[in-house]
Amino acid sequence: MAAALSAYQHIEIKKSLFSTKAIYTPTQSQVKPVILEYTPTEGERVERLLDMPLDKMAADIQQKGRPASGTNGHFRLELCLSDDRLFCALQLFRFIDFQYKPVFEPRFYEGKDVAYIAHLL
Repeated sequence: MAAALSAYQHIEIKKSLFSTKAIYTPTQSQVKPVILEYTPTEGERVERLLDMPLDKMAADIQQKGRPASGTNGHFRLELCLSDDRLFCALQLFRFIDFQYKPVFEPRFYEGKDVAYIAHLL
């Protein structure tokens, strides 16, 4: 997902001697990674949620609660979230044949749409 993030039009990669930072350029907010892992049941729910329209996803989470993350899951959700929560990139992976394979291509959200995605966290 790093390649997709660095190629995104509103992301600037700043490198220094000891660090590399991703910056969401419209707000100059730093983008930080978050990795969540899920059991097969919870991971399938995350997959269904991410395929819903954002407002329906938020309603489902409000009604049934957030999917429970754990350690060493069958599903892995990689997110990059800006500190101001106005940008989010995410990609879901499933563990198959001893490696994580993408369920879908990276998705990008900006502005108020990020609030819906933040419900997953």
